[in-house]
Amino acid sequence: MKDVLFLLADLWMIFVGYFFGWRFIRRYGNYLLGLEWMVVATSGSNFLVWSLLGGDQSSVLYGVAYFFDAFSRSVGITLILVMGLMKVTRGYKPSVAVDVGVFALATVAGLFLRHFHGEDPYADNAAFAVAAFYVAVNLVSAVFLAYFAKRLWDAGAKWPAIWTGLVTAAGTTIAIVYDFFPFPFDDASRTFFYTAALATWGTQGFVYFFAYRALHNHNAASSTKPTQEAGASS
Repeated sequence: MKDVLFLLADLWMIFVGYFFGWRFIRRYGNYLLGLEWMVVATSGSNFLVWSLLGGDQSSVLYGVAYFFDAFSRSVGITLILVMGLMKVTRGYKPSVAVDVGVFALATVAGLFLRHFHGEDPYADNAAFAVAAFYVAVNLVSAVFLAYFAKRLWDAGAKWPAIWTGLVTAAGTTIAIVYDFFPFPFDDASRTFFYTAALATWGTQGFVYFFAYRALHNHNAASSTKPTQEAGASS
């Protein structure tokens, strides 16, 4: 049963990443969020194939899995997420050079930080520093997401604001637990933890898309209202 739940959680994250990633690009022209969502989905796809093939730690897929993991935990669902959401909070429109640069930064971070996966942060100082870095950047992102949730609430999108707060809290919990507090009842493959993590990350992608849409629609309605009022008074 636990293996079935793990597969369902991974398939959920894969679906959300590809489907809503494409919608971010197609509907809103937001390549930062769209491509990052697809990176998460590709990570899930790789993880799924690796698991179905037996989960051999000597497989090249194992190294690829933790490259994607480090990519998103360090820069992807932190800096890239914040920059992408700033399009509806601050009207921020990065240049192509900025888009390419931030993904290049995430790639370099992923290639470097993946080597610390599996090290005991309580026994290795470098591994502890990397694990603490992941938690720190997650917390900084959570502060911005709290601001994002407030913007939603002020715009009248109360349910998207509430769900944004809930999934952000869940994501931060996963980030803290990931390296520092393994479930004592889990198996050697950490099946229960990864099931919870995949389900949470997929739900974050789902909720953040609809929250983004709500604030985008509010901004669009607010920008057309003065034009309509000016037309009516002339």
